[in-house]
Amino acid sequence: MSFNGIKFATSVPGMIPWEIVLAYFVIATGLVLYFSKKIGFKGFTTIDLVYIGIGAAFSVVWEFYIGAFISRAIPSTPFVSITFWGRMFIVFIVAALVRKPGVGMLSLTIFDVLADIFHYGFGGQPLYFIYEALTYGLFVDIMIVISRGKLFGIGYKPSNGSVGIIRSPALIAAIQGAVLGLLWAIPDPIFYYAFFRPLIYGAIVNWQYAIFHLIAFIPGDIIIGIIAAITSLRIVKAVGQ
Repeated sequence: MSFNGIKFATSVPGMIPWEIVLAYFVIATGLVLYFSKKIGFKGFTTIDLVYIGIGAAFSVVWEFYIGAFISRAIPSTPFVSITFWGRMFIVFIVAALVRKPGVGMLSLTIFDVLADIFHYGFGGQPLYFIYEALTYGLFVDIMIVISRGKLFGIGYKPSNGSVGIIRSPALIAAIQGAVLGLLWAIPDPIFYYAFFRPLIYGAIVNWQYAIFHLIAFIPGDIIIGIIAAITSLRIVKAVGQ
């Protein structure tokens, strides 16, 4: 059975069982929706949607044009990804401006639609929508829920008992940025190479390759995550939100 170039191969050697991936997507998304409603997050405003749309569009421009051009001057290595880091920067800034659950998933979905229109084509969809939105995007939304909308320390007001570095929004931004950077290192080597790639194309899973790239991605993604989070904090302060 195949659809839109998807083989739906579920028995490839080394592949993560589809039941585990499905359970993660359902449970993680369900928890975000549940706690979003319980905490009382409001829906997106018009300006929120403008931020999301502009961010997604610029992510495409960066990834396939500006970042791709800059990357030509850098030796090819899994330790450095100018295009990916640029997208991380943009998504973090948009998430900091909006600070509502769903901003991550919607940003990555719109990015994916635009990327398919201008670069990839729609082969393999809707699985790539699911992959991008429910990994990279969902991680951002989880952080927004956990922080109760005070993403990257924005709006954080330390209590009277808070002392020292605990009072610093910049430190909160750095910690959350590092965690998100670590999480953003996971989808490509684990979710894509060990699940979506074999599911869509029937490709054999090489776990040595996947683990090597996971380890290679982590340091740079954490560093860029910290820088992007602190930068996002500064930008939100600058625009007076």
